[in-house]
Amino acid sequence: MINLKKHIIFSLFLFLSFLISTSTNEEIIIEEAMLTLDRYMESFNAQDMKSWAETLNYPHVRFAGGSVAVWDNKEDYANEDIFEMLKSTGWHHSAWLSREVNLVSERKVHISTVFQRYDKNNQPIKKYQSLYVVTKENGNWGVKARSSLAP
Repeated sequence: MINLKKHIIFSLFLFLSFLISTSTNEEIIIEEAMLTLDRYMESFNAQDMKSWAETLNYPHVRFAGGSVAVWDNKEDYANEDIFEMLKSTGWHHSAWLSREVNLVSERKVHISTVFQRYDKNNQPIKKYQSLYVVTKENGNWGVKARSSLAP
């Protein structure tokens, strides 16, 4: 009877340890993915294409405006300049309004977001829904793909 109690207690301990470990690992993964999106938005708002390119994993895919764009490496991405077009709409900066995790694994997190574009007076221009796929590749977390309703 004592051995059965020890076995039950030990099994319960292992199960609870597994739950705590899984929960802790998942929390760490989500935190890394969210920090990646924070760096993404910070470098975007700084209008620093090189730093922004560093927040991505390659090849990088963007679904928007009815088309698909693929960049094979950070040099190709950093050579793009989207900021003049954005500024022509009155854009000054953007911010996350919400971020909801939909899928988590050791190396991939799907995050549904809503972001807002603002003018220089911090007045809202437009709000957009998007999906970001954040991956861990070669030890680096980065945005692998994004799908947005933004143009």
